Amino acid sequence: MALLYRATLKPTKMELISGWLPNQPWFKETEPIYLKSVGSFRFDDPDGKVGIETIIVAGENAIYQVPLTYRGAPLEGAEALLITTMDHSVLGKRWVYDAVGDPVYVAELAKALLAGYPQVKQAVEENGKLVPLPESVHLEHTGTTEASIPDITQLEIDTVEGVTSIHTGELKLSINRVLEPVTSPTAQGFLTATWDGQDTPVLVAVAP
Repeated sequence: MALLYRATLKPTKMELISGWLPNQPWFKETEPIYLKSVGSFRFDDPDGKVGIETIIVAGENAIYQVPLTYRGAPLEGAEALLITTMDHSVLGKRWVYDAVGDPVYVAELAKALLAGYPQVKQAVEENGKLVPLPESVHLEHTGTTEASIPDITQLEIDTVEGVTSIHTGELKLSINRVLEPVTSPTAQGFLTATWDGQDTPVLVAVAP
């Protein structure tokens, strides 16, 4: 379970996304730009050190997937993927990364795609008690518990027309930056999402 805090964030998540997303080559909006968050989902870092959150953002022309990792210290070798630093009123300074280059995110995405690991449940602490938060994005996957996940080592990342491909050893994953409805995915492993107002699943990621 992911324990969230009633914290003040500077910048806020939507502020940092609104500053970063328009500079990406897959961004489809024109001025004036209106972006809003329609939901999010999280994976769990087994070591409890890295926050892993994917925020779904809607514009006028497209819906975008923004996977983020939050770290308490810089990720070595990932300077090009640093979106910004954030001041968290409880946890202090956080380094916010485009998660596609973070080995912790890639490992947990692979577990969801291939081994069926679920998104993590979220809760906040109020008056000494954990209060579960409602699920804002629902994921479906084809993973099986028999699948084995290789160690995540050196990452090779390439983005073409809004699809980011991640290679590490024999493992290849593809992440859709722009989300579109899908009816019959053909990949070996795939992850789809729905949320309030989006009943037709959109394709989030695949393991070809």
